[in-house]
Amino acid sequence: MSRAIAIAAIASAFVATGAAQQNRSETAGGDNDVHVLHVQQNVYMLAGPGVNAAAQIGDEGIVVVDTMTAGSAEKLVNAIRTVSSKTILQIINTHVHADHTGGNAIVANAGRYVTNAQNARAAGFGAGAPILSHENVQQRMTAESGKYKASSDLWPTETYFEDQRDLFRNDESIEVLYQPNAHTGGDSLVYFRRSDVLVTGDVFTPQRYPVIDLEDGGSVNGLIAGINHILRITVPSKNEEGGTYVIPGHGHLCDEADVSDYRDMVTIVRDRIQDAIKRKLTLEQVKAEKLTRDYDGVYASAEYTGDMFVEAVYKSLTAAAAKAPVATASPAKAPAGKKR
Repeated sequence: MSRAIAIAAIASAFVATGAAQQNRSETAGGDNDVHVLHVQQNVYMLAGPGVNAAAQIGDEGIVVVDTMTAGSAEKLVNAIRTVSSKTILQIINTHVHADHTGGNAIVANAGRYVTNAQNARAAGFGAGAPILSHENVQQRMTAESGKYKASSDLWPTETYFEDQRDLFRNDESIEVLYQPNAHTGGDSLVYFRRSDVLVTGDVFTPQRYPVIDLEDGGSVNGLIAGINHILRITVPSKNEEGGTYVIPGHGHLCDEADVSDYRDMVTIVRDRIQDAIKRKLTLEQVKAEKLTRDYDGVYASAEYTGDMFVEAVYKSLTAAAAKAPVATASPAKAPAGKKR
């Protein structure tokens, strides 16, 4: 009960930012501070203006997952410093969007990673903390053009292309898990195994409809696969509460039950729209059916409405159908003893 009360209290403190989660700029007059919540064991949730980050704290140093915007990064570092003065050892980006990567340079420069401790530490120099992401994130940020092109000081310095990259920091295993074609084309889930805390980026955002970045390879079916992946990792404690805690890209701290409810909502809306497509309805006709009306009171906002979510799902499903190979009938087998 004490954990539930703490979660409720921290969620209430962020109500002012909840409605503006999709807006990546800091709104004047809002709560622009970065708040710290100890989740369990080594892991802390850092809730800023409409976006979350996470930090693993230990004797070895600090691992930071996502760096918020450039405007929030200094406050993020200051918030981390209220918990630990250790070196920032590692940054992990869950995906490419600027509200999760915009503070990369500031946070990386707040940490020093010395490759040759014996010589470099004595000389007083070193490089900024390394930044790890899936290779798709680096490709988008280093492209010569495109909406995610970024200055070189924001680029990931380490990438992975396999399904999983394993790290070991502060006597804890960390699994960085690639989730293809979900919120974007390069999402990562970050699981702190001993602490039993999972950081999801925007694959899971409990206070709003999921944003699907179709241009960057996101898809509704990939997103549902990602949410199901989260559910395979999480294990609840007593009465389906607690256990594995989930830090979403936006919104309040969650557990498995919250993720399950969200998965059901996304799946039901997906299935409704899929049925409408089978009935050959146009996008405008699908919107007119108000297929999210029973969820709009919970997940819709002025910045991201039910109609916007419906449009993203409709386009995702129709694009997938257009790419699907056309099945061809196999030639009939000739009866025995006869030629074709």
